[in-house]
Amino acid sequence: MSVAFTKEESAETASETLLPDRPISSHPNLVTVGGLKALEAQLKAAQEAYANSQKIDDVNERRRQGALPLRDVRYFAERLRTAQVVPEPTTLASVGFGSTVTFRRDDGRIQTYRIVGEDEADPKKGMISFVSPIARLLMGKSVGDVIEASGQEIEVVAIS
Repeated sequence: MSVAFTKEESAETASETLLPDRPISSHPNLVTVGGLKALEAQLKAAQEAYANSQKIDDVNERRRQGALPLRDVRYFAERLRTAQVVPEPTTLASVGFGSTVTFRRDDGRIQTYRIVGEDEADPKKGMISFVSPIARLLMGKSVGDVIEASGQEIEVVAIS
């Protein structure tokens, strides 16, 4: 829509208030119990940020400040609507969703990751998405199993 028919001051202001939706993964929205709670908290924070933005008197600034939280509200509401809570693993016999797996690379590095949902994933905190390449290779493996990944051998050394 042309900005000539809106109350925004410029095309720049209009583009700042019409943010595209955050992309939604085509994978099932599997989450841990903690991941579900995190989604709920993120939705609440986005709703509060949007509500606060609506208290701004200047219409252009209100729209600008509300654009990002409103986009996040739509995203987190959809992620909560489609969330499928996966219970904690009941066995340590093989790697599954929610498992924490320790593996050794052939260069001697040892790494530990918990396999979680896409929105929970944060490799710096030791959590990787179940759809990540390494997680997909590790799923179903047991202690002692060796897999090939990116030209390296990886051995599962512990599951918790």
